Amino acid sequence: MGFKLLSFAVISLAISGTVAAQTTIKPHVGVNLTDVTINSGAGSASGQAGVLAGLSVAFGKKFYIEPGLQYVSKSTEYTDTQDPDFDNQKFNLKGFRVPVAVGINFLGNEKSLVTFHGFGGLSAFFITDDNYSVDINKTNWGVFAGAGVDFWKLFVDASYEWSLSSLTTDVNSIDVGKTRSIYINAGFRINL
Repeated sequence: MGFKLLSFAVISLAISGTVAAQTTIKPHVGVNLTDVTINSGAGSASGQAGVLAGLSVAFGKKFYIEPGLQYVSKSTEYTDTQDPDFDNQKFNLKGFRVPVAVGINFLGNEKSLVTFHGFGGLSAFFITDDNYSVDINKTNWGVFAGAGVDFWKLFVDASYEWSLSSLTTDVNSIDVGKTRSIYINAGFRINL
């Protein structure tokens, strides 16, 4: 009986702490650069600019949790370094990215005009459209880390993401590799 009561008390405190925490809605737009780690001696890939638009919700003040949803368009150009007659190919991925970040506001507070924060977390990228000629994993997992600055009601975040899963479903026949992406997004902070 005592263990159940203690468990209930801990869960109640955690829920009330989350509810009482500051909540901030963050609509944003941005750009990304995405490279793939092609495992081939004949080719190289370079990231091209892609776009994103999304919404995230941050819970907390000094320390925070921030889940989000973004529509992302990624683009990579492939070059065959051993065949000068090869026409460069541009590969595009479109889909929904779901990042979940844990962060800390390390300079400033909610009353400051300018604050700085750092964050990291996990993400999933659900591909809805691609122009690859091979079968693509429709779900890609990643880890990311970044930093940002808040100026009054505006914010700018920059992060680097490492993919944990290969793009292709059959890596034994064609291994396109994993993605590495830089995300830069800006938007508004709406405190609730």
